[in-house]
Amino acid sequence: MILVLGVCGWAAACTGSLFQSKVVAPSTYLLSAPAAASAAAPAPLAGDLAVLKPRVRAGLDTDRIAVLYPDRRLQYFADARWSGSLDDVVQDLAVQAFRNGAQLKNVSADASVFGSGYWLEIEIADFQAEYASAGAPPTINVRLLARVGSAGTRHILASFNAGARQTATDNRLTAIVDAYERAVNAALAEIVEGTSRTLTETLKHP
Repeated sequence: MILVLGVCGWAAACTGSLFQSKVVAPSTYLLSAPAAASAAAPAPLAGDLAVLKPRVRAGLDTDRIAVLYPDRRLQYFADARWSGSLDDVVQDLAVQAFRNGAQLKNVSADASVFGSGYWLEIEIADFQAEYASAGAPPTINVRLLARVGSAGTRHILASFNAGARQTATDNRLTAIVDAYERAVNAALAEIVEGTSRTLTETLKHP
């Protein structure tokens, strides 16, 4: 085979087709948080929150879209990717969710953790499409474990176990990604609500 390729590389009649990739470029999917409510919001709390880079369960620490079969085989949808690694995707969604749904003075990623009064740590325990039977659309399972703490005292103020399950409307990848978005946003909404409640009480009674 090496000899054949060498002759082809030398011959003037070679078309160059051996160097043309036939690999299909994967589709990239972007998840977004819901827009902020348009109603007049109360004055923000006098607190800053840093959203730390999430920790990710083994097998999910990739930009590939995970799928779990009834026999517990973990695989990935072909030719499909998230817009970044899963820790980056969920961190970005969490920052969006807090900016749109929490009344805090400032919310940022962990680059500015030392300038923030409070931090949020998320562990991604589940983030996969689960098939129960052949032919039926999968159910998206998202489970996030979260802790909120004080940067000054390093104390953990509260912990949350937020989860959501959403069944895709059909077996197309666009419908599956839509179910992913609904599930992760529902789980993050729980974390935003719990964190806001915790910080409100903490700031009232420091």
